[in-house]
Amino acid sequence: MAAAALAAALALLAGACGGGGPLGNPDDVQNPPGTTGRKLAFAYYQRCIFPLMLAELTTPGGSTATCGGGGCHDNTTGTGGALRVIRSATALDVTDAANTADVIRASDMYKNYYSAQGVTIPGEALQSRLLAKPLLLNMLHGGGQIFGSEDDPNAKLIQYWIEHPAPKDQDEFSAATYSMFSPADPNTGTCKTE
Repeated sequence: MAAAALAAALALLAGACGGGGPLGNPDDVQNPPGTTGRKLAFAYYQRCIFPLMLAELTTPGGSTATCGGGGCHDNTTGTGGALRVIRSATALDVTDAANTADVIRASDMYKNYYSAQGVTIPGEALQSRLLAKPLLLNMLHGGGQIFGSEDDPNAKLIQYWIEHPAPKDQDEFSAATYSMFSPADPNTGTCKTE
């Protein structure tokens, strides 16, 4: 009988952990709606964001950091949370008809893209862990502060990517996302930040 009473008490407590409930916990956390269902541009990730994951970045403290480094976000040896980077991923020509969506989605570059998109809220850059963590915006980052401010050129690349998802009802390969380059060519254009 005592075991049944204990089980009932534990069930009551467990039910209260998610917010609300008899113990007066605050309401459940509600995430901002963002631009639900929209995809971030694969071409821009591949050309402008992935290189940041491999680059030796100078931190505000003067040291260097590499996101995709062995102990950080490297896919095989990293301990840095959900973001994973396959450093050996190779770029794909997204304008080549042979590189269909299925071919790209099977690639290591797409796995990197998918991992990065998983720590973003499309349309909400400063709410996204991919940018908020290296800026130390209300959350801890095991790698410390990587960008001194939102004005850091690399932070601006990430911010631009997140804030310019593909048009509604279009996928991550949409040619409409090529406007994120100047000229609008994902193979030769410069990565825009404004």
